[in-house]
Amino acid sequence: MALVLLSGMPALAAGDDTVAGFPLPDWLSLHGQFTTVAQTYPSFTSPFQGTNSLDGHHQTQETIDATLFVGLKLFDGLELYANPEIDQGFGLSNTLGLAGFSSGEAYKVGKSDPYFRLQRAFVRYTLGLGDASEPTESAANQFAGPHPTDNITLTLGKISVGDIFDTNTYTHDPRADFLNWSLIDSGAFDYAADAWGYSYGAVAEWTQSWWTLRAGVFDLSDVPNSIHLETGFQQFELVAEAEERHELFGQPGKIKVLGFVNRGRMALYRDAVALGQQTGATPDVALVRHYQSRPGAAVNVEQGLTSDIGAFLRVSFNDGSKEAYEFTEINRSAAVGLAVKGTLWHRAADTVGVAGVVNQISPAARAYLAAGGLGILIGDGQLPRYGSEDILEVYYKAAVIEGINLTFDYQHIADPAYDAARGPVNILGLRFHAEF
Repeated sequence: MALVLLSGMPALAAGDDTVAGFPLPDWLSLHGQFTTVAQTYPSFTSPFQGTNSLDGHHQTQETIDATLFVGLKLFDGLELYANPEIDQGFGLSNTLGLAGFSSGEAYKVGKSDPYFRLQRAFVRYTLGLGDASEPTESAANQFAGPHPTDNITLTLGKISVGDIFDTNTYTHDPRADFLNWSLIDSGAFDYAADAWGYSYGAVAEWTQSWWTLRAGVFDLSDVPNSIHLETGFQQFELVAEAEERHELFGQPGKIKVLGFVNRGRMALYRDAVALGQQTGATPDVALVRHYQSRPGAAVNVEQGLTSDIGAFLRVSFNDGSKEAYEFTEINRSAAVGLAVKGTLWHRAADTVGVAGVVNQISPAARAYLAAGGLGILIGDGQLPRYGSEDILEVYYKAAVIEGINLTFDYQHIADPAYDAARGPVNILGLRFHAEF
């Protein structure tokens, strides 16, 4: 269909996008990015460890990804996007051992050799509801040009839930700001995703002046934490979000309230523990799954304090009686932080970020882990002393040249995986990012 629609367009009509100085036709958008993250930590207190533990010995791991963002403007308001990507590398301990994992660039699938994935493939239709418009800059998966201020936007295809929901100006992109999973997203938002963080779904958004309402339906994995999405949408997530935009003392801010419910085959922790006690075996959620629902909610606030300083707050919770389905074992989470531009020290393109997050799990989840159960990311084989997983992250992003930056990152994590007998762990990170 795209080829038919494009065949009548002027092939040499210059748009606002350029690649290597050459203008692109106005129906084509082309961007790309390359990111590599290396993380390391010294040995830490670890009197024991289990199958899903963060290794107590010193280790260093790296991840690499390169993405092409291709967009086609089919006709006014309708756009088609595809994002092929090459990935390689591993997260620390193969992305295990931390509920708030240390790198949003580390997928749950690690490989030594580079491999190809089509991470996104979707269509977006925007219907303007009035004559008012605002300019948009050319960016990944976004055409430059006037954009209707009031609009209805429909998105359909393969995307990440986080592309549209729970976004935040100061903490949402592990390629540009914070790295920790429970900072870049609301920790208890168990959003639909395969092991790479993407799903098939449909979203409708209604924007009027100072507010937006959005709702979507997404496909869950065939089983929790799987590399395969369920076919037929028999297991799914419903998610809705209300967004309010305002100015406070002349600075922009947003408040978002989100609710979601996952509907699929999942387990009650208490059923897994009870079966384990009856059989004398280690509890296993996979043995007691049945079709049911798991709801949750999140509040997400961002506020400019000055032209160079922004603050954010995230609070989230979910039904802790049931196993985590897609994201990670967090039932309650609260995060707060600041992002500061380097204008004060004459490096306006640099950014300093500092944030803290407190993650907790339910009594039912604690009992399951204490009995030796394994979760999506965590499971030390025992839990002699429970503690909230408290995380401090600080980063400095330095602009090297336009489109290239280098970030130094530090994370202090107390009671990793809620295990007060292990840790704390101090993780150093180095991120290189380039984009065009």
